[in-house]
Amino acid sequence: MTLDRRAVLGAAAALAMPLQVNAAGRAAPVATTTAGKVRGAEVDGIKVFKGVRYGADTASRRFQPAQAAQPWKGVADALAYGPASPQLKTDEAASEDCLFLNVWTPGLADGKKRPVMVYVHGGAHANGSGSSPLYDGTWLARTYDVVVVTVNHRLNAFGYAYLARLGGPELADSGNVGNLDLILALQWVRDNIGAFGGDPGNVTTFGQSGGGAKCVTLMAMPRAAGLYHKVATMSGQHVTAMGPIHATIRARAFMEKLGLKPDEADKLKTLPAAQLVEALKMRDPLERKGGVVFWSVVDHGVLPRHPFYPDAPRESGHIPMIIGNTHDETKAFLGGDPKNFALTWDELPGRLENELVLDMSPQYLVGRYRALYPQASPSDLFFAITTAGRSWPGHLIQAEQRARIGAPAWMYQLDFGAQTDPRMGAYHGYDIALVFGTLAAKGSMTGTGPAAIKVRDQLSAAFASFARTGDPNCAAIPAWERYTLPRRPTLVVDETSAMVNDPRKEEREIFAVAPFMKEGT
Repeated sequence: MTLDRRAVLGAAAALAMPLQVNAAGRAAPVATTTAGKVRGAEVDGIKVFKGVRYGADTASRRFQPAQAAQPWKGVADALAYGPASPQLKTDEAASEDCLFLNVWTPGLADGKKRPVMVYVHGGAHANGSGSSPLYDGTWLARTYDVVVVTVNHRLNAFGYAYLARLGGPELADSGNVGNLDLILALQWVRDNIGAFGGDPGNVTTFGQSGGGAKCVTLMAMPRAAGLYHKVATMSGQHVTAMGPIHATIRARAFMEKLGLKPDEADKLKTLPAAQLVEALKMRDPLERKGGVVFWSVVDHGVLPRHPFYPDAPRESGHIPMIIGNTHDETKAFLGGDPKNFALTWDELPGRLENELVLDMSPQYLVGRYRALYPQASPSDLFFAITTAGRSWPGHLIQAEQRARIGAPAWMYQLDFGAQTDPRMGAYHGYDIALVFGTLAAKGSMTGTGPAAIKVRDQLSAAFASFARTGDPNCAAIPAWERYTLPRRPTLVVDETSAMVNDPRKEEREIFAVAPFMKEGT
């Protein structure tokens, strides 16, 4: 992994260059932003701008809110993705100078006001970027006449290490600067997306996993108000953020790993980025397993409350919301171990013990599930129980809390499973390619057959309709009812999708006796 912050200079360092043309002989598309002009490329009729700078280099402002991009002269090339935030797992160039976004649009400043779909990538607040092939916006923009934006921002300790109680006042917001980066990106969208053919008054934020969780967190952040108008989450199951005491314990442990005392937070600002990344390999001081966790913190300022506790935030209650989950979420995390597909009944309780977030007896759960699904194998129940006891509850709570305050929400459950490896089912993240239409992209397991195309055409059309009107209903799907209690109407997405009241009701009720808090919070 490259950590040279100059490795990818991006738009801000570009100088004026001669007019360039594409392969068809047409002039390359140029858009004017508040900081300067950017030159993109045309792909399949879509104008594509990659690596557009929305924020200044954060290396000199580590753990502090970022500043907007500084103006440049001439025309900056926007032809290559900007670097990802420093992180443990990436094959991309990575740098603290990572505040770049990417735009796909059918037209520039053409008088149209297209819906804007801003995608926030997943990766548990620790990894990822907006440049995965799965997130390529070409097909989505071309098919539905929308503007698609993906964004990079600070992650892990760089974006979410809470140092407010350990350092000076300039570190007060340190536990949420990654989210503040997203707000800065949304401010860029507000101020610039009109030049890219988009409507700044019709912005949908959507994201999968940690990206969906960040979208949900923005709904509880006063500084984000007015910058987005709709939200869609795909397995973004956050209900609670991290509390300030636990966040401080993690920050102290991280500093200790780096050889620093609790009163030496200022030294964190100048350590080499690679040294901070290496320290991320440490065990979490509060969790039973896994590396140290950094994510959004209830700091009583930037984030004054938990996203969905004790209720849905009323300040964003008017915002329409899609809440989605997949039937076999945990196969994404646990399906890589062949042993999990060959479990015995004797092994099952022990394997469950370390994979549940809701604290319930594994033996009890196995007994209940065997009665529910007498034909299921131990491995079948392993994935079903871990999904219902780890990944599913947060989605249900979000939908329930929205229903309780009368806020508009539509819930879906993806049942359509992986086509290239049927054992994987509808795993966590499987819906990304179906929404973006990137069926053939690296990382997709949908295949490109008629069944995948049929599901793609349903799910993507619903998301595009939602972005356009605030309602996902469209001709491609059955009439999709809002989520209400006690019926819990849910769109079950498959080759033939259908509305189902309270799908997996018995499983939901089994786990309803245990309180849920997002792991790590």
